[in-house]
Amino acid sequence: MSSIFQILMLLLNIVWFIIIAHVIMSWLINFQVLNLRQPLVAQLWDGLNRLLEPIYSRVRSVLPAVGGLDLAPLVVLVAVAILRILLINNAALFF
Repeated sequence: MSSIFQILMLLLNIVWFIIIAHVIMSWLINFQVLNLRQPLVAQLWDGLNRLLEPIYSRVRSVLPAVGGLDLAPLVVLVAVAILRILLINNAALFF
């Protein structure tokens, strides 16, 4: 059972880093440090959007509109952190 705990923690860590990479990449694109006309940047951006848009769209449907801010990544990061805390506090169930 400890392997299930470790796999769940690994998946949550991967999701955490993918979301962080998406947020940082969006900032770099908006501040024109990265250019979407570059093939590698465009492929990475499209891949990250395809991975995260199903999650973000569900969160956006619940969140109220806040001007030009997209709070979906923040809400998902908080949810991942809560899941990690719950798993760690209940780790005894897996051993």
